[in-house]
Amino acid sequence: MADLKRMRDGVEERPLRRYVATMAAAFGASPLRRVLIGLAAGIFAVILATAYGQIVLNGWNKPFYDALQHRDEQAFLAQLLVFFEIAGALLVLNVAQLWLNQMLHLKLREALTRDMIEEWLKPGRAFSVAQRGQIGANPDQRLHEDVRHLCDLSVDLGVGLLQAGVLLVSFVGVLWALSSGFVFHVWGAAFQIPGYMVWAAILYSGTASSLSWMVGRPLIALNGDRYAREADLRYSLVRVNEQLDAIAVSGGEADEARRLEGDLGAVIAATRRIVSAMVRLAWVTSGYGWVTIVAPIIIDAPVYFGGDMTFGGLMMAVGAFNQFHASLRWFVDNIGSIADWRATLRRVAAFRLALVEAGAEDGAADRIAFVASPAPAMVLDNLEMDAPSGPVRLSQPHVVVHPGDRVLVTGPMGAGKTLLTHTIAGLWRRGKGVVRLPQEGGIAFVVRDPYMPPGTLRAALCYPRTAEACSSEAIVAGLTRAGLERLSPWLDRSARWEHEFGNAERRMLSLVRVLLQRPGWIVIDDVDDLTDGENGARVAAIFRDDLASAAIIAMGAGEGHGDLFSRTLRLVSG
Repeated sequence: MADLKRMRDGVEERPLRRYVATMAAAFGASPLRRVLIGLAAGIFAVILATAYGQIVLNGWNKPFYDALQHRDEQAFLAQLLVFFEIAGALLVLNVAQLWLNQMLHLKLREALTRDMIEEWLKPGRAFSVAQRGQIGANPDQRLHEDVRHLCDLSVDLGVGLLQAGVLLVSFVGVLWALSSGFVFHVWGAAFQIPGYMVWAAILYSGTASSLSWMVGRPLIALNGDRYAREADLRYSLVRVNEQLDAIAVSGGEADEARRLEGDLGAVIAATRRIVSAMVRLAWVTSGYGWVTIVAPIIIDAPVYFGGDMTFGGLMMAVGAFNQFHASLRWFVDNIGSIADWRATLRRVAAFRLALVEAGAEDGAADRIAFVASPAPAMVLDNLEMDAPSGPVRLSQPHVVVHPGDRVLVTGPMGAGKTLLTHTIAGLWRRGKGVVRLPQEGGIAFVVRDPYMPPGTLRAALCYPRTAEACSSEAIVAGLTRAGLERLSPWLDRSARWEHEFGNAERRMLSLVRVLLQRPGWIVIDDVDDLTDGENGARVAAIFRDDLASAAIIAMGAGEGHGDLFSRTLRLVSG
């Protein structure tokens, strides 16, 4: 139970390096990793070329502004031609970088989404993580919106940081060289400060970065909370849309509106806290932004007014300072996005960690063992399931189910009958004992709320096999046996079938699936509902005539089944 609590409460509190390593493992295992590396390498090459072009453009400032200062028309026109050549080359590089950037967005999202879906839909993973509390809530939000947002932020921030780093390295030499000629005159004395503009830019940007981090750091937690509230609202809207019939019949619209208003209020409150934090951050970032307009001129003014620098030299120094400072203040400009990125990374990486760890826990010591049965039989040896309410076991410690057996498992409401169905399916592994499963014949499960995938009715009935695996004759025969022959003309009609049929019809359709699959072993959850009313005789006839050789293990109350079952087991607590 301590491990379970840790997974529920602590999975999203791992160190940042653990989240980054998890995402790196996902990308490293992706079949698109070579494409991603190629795109990243292309962006790096374009950024290097752009940085070189920026250095050339910065050097162009001096002769251009000197030509203006000296009113040299020929030099002015010559420098204009040079400008158009430089600008044309930079334009081509900018367009190339834009294309590479967008393709990296696209491929990164494709790679991560594929990885997350693959991990989520490994056998039993989605079910296991869904039992872990908040980390398993709203997986659709994490797989869709959070993954998209994480990829967008990662590319934008990564490319921006790379570009800032390259420009920083490129212009530090330029700025240092420009600073070497700066002579300060104070009270008749002249002196130089090596790398004066470099140190000034570092001090100026370092102050801004430190203050921005202090003010903007709360945005990490605030963004994480907002995404969780947004996911809750989205889930509530989807739930209401899927249950519109039941809500309308019950006259529950007002109650659902109150629930949605509560979820919306939580989103608004979380967003309002972010707005307040962003306003506080704006005082810092915008304030430094306005000061930056005049900061390099103020820094160079003593040298310029001292007569040791021309106007063109001043503009060249201002341009180099701005490029260097823009690289240093990348953190200031992106503090909000960095906080957003960290919050999104935590949500996505924590969910992937939960999926990976769910698979790793299958072999733990406190888990039910699943092994192949050497004989054509299903065997439950000393099975005890750790239910949330306490341990649950069968009344008999050693249970053997042979082909053709009819076994009814009974117990009061909440005793764990559905839990036993999940255990036999390999979805619930917390507990002890051994489940020996037959190697031949296959096992089919008839659950309380059967899943009907969208598409044609033929594909829904053949699920999880392909539609081509079932002949039309076999499907029509199965529908007839289930009393649903009226659906035969609908085989190639596409619809969302969960909205077309009630639960009773969907359960009978799940029996049609069983008839198409002809498994050797059938596990039925809530057989009372399946055999209730006029369907009881049909179900009994199907069990007796069509599925005579199959073993049937059914969960039910233990009454009203006649001679349908030859053996009864009980679930007991403790």
